[in-house]
Amino acid sequence: MLGFLIRILGNSAALYVATYFLSPAFIITGGIKEYLLAGVALGLLNMIVRPALKLVLSPIIIITLGLFIIVINALMLWLVDYAFVSVAINNLTTLVWATLIVSLVNMVVATFTKTID
Repeated sequence: MLGFLIRILGNSAALYVATYFLSPAFIITGGIKEYLLAGVALGLLNMIVRPALKLVLSPIIIITLGLFIIVINALMLWLVDYAFVSVAINNLTTLVWATLIVSLVNMVVATFTKTID
């Protein structure tokens, strides 16, 4: 449970970092509440939907040598954008860059949560 809470905080921090670097095209309006809500949504999507997509799309992931996982991560971030009015991603390029930033920050957070879980 503690690991999941740390992942939610990591998702929120990753969204903040993406907003910081991609500010005119990737915006989360509001305060810390919106970052936490978007982090919870992204965490739940990564916990529930992402494994099912990876299972179904595993042949494509194998053919592309794992690069299709970036597309799956972008889809998760796009679903958060679609679900929340406070999250705005202007174009596909911004979505790709935000996905890479969020994935990188989550990779760093995941190294710390493995020692806690």
